[in-house]
Amino acid sequence: MLREVRAVRYVTALREGGSLPGLLAADDGGLYVTKFIGAAQGRKALVAEVVAGELARALGLRVPELLRIEVDPLIALGEPDQQVQDLVKASGGANLGMGFVSRAFGFDPLAFPVDSRTAGRVVWFDALIGNVDRSWRNPNLLVRDGALWLIDHGASLIFHHNWPRAAASARRPYDAGDHALLRFAPDLAAADAELGGLVTGKLLREVLALVPDVWLEDEPGFGSAEEVREAYAGQLAERAAGPRDWLPEVAA
Repeated sequence: MLREVRAVRYVTALREGGSLPGLLAADDGGLYVTKFIGAAQGRKALVAEVVAGELARALGLRVPELLRIEVDPLIALGEPDQQVQDLVKASGGANLGMGFVSRAFGFDPLAFPVDSRTAGRVVWFDALIGNVDRSWRNPNLLVRDGALWLIDHGASLIFHHNWPRAAASARRPYDAGDHALLRFAPDLAAADAELGGLVTGKLLREVLALVPDVWLEDEPGFGSAEEVREAYAGQLAERAAGPRDWLPEVAA
């Protein structure tokens, strides 16, 4: 399971995100960007964050620590913004915390060059998870000390919004036309050779085991949280299996 902390203070709202995440202080002394289960995107966005984020980490990509942050709705009582109060009130219990990457700044493709190998690995990963939210308009990348960090994967794994039709989308081609790293000639062939064999059933089950049961329970069509985990693992294993003809064609 994910490491667990308890929120002790609501620090500030982060209004750049559509789900109105907040920066919370926790009982371990850390600051965590928190995505709330009561947001419009709901618990599936939190599942996608954990599955995609921990899979990226296992593939050697940099992702902030992801953890379970327990939230008492009372911590927002002093907030003057009614929208923030309502969101936190609707989010008691287990929420998603993301380690705050200090000294990082938002990625700008015009100011920060990326080598083709790194670009290829990120595009390959986004194609695997069907990430539609890494465009030049909204890169969802941070830069610290010259290194890229991947954030915000709640819009990935879109198949879980329609489980009856999920299997039919397992090999859906990925459109990288607006990808933030397309200008850097991503070496997808090298990335595929390096990463393709790493996405095994064992790895996927290990990643899914990190998702809290409470975010998976009562899913229509499934009898238990474990059945839902197996469905995610099966869907991603099918996509990862060769030939990976869903990979985009990019200019070298």
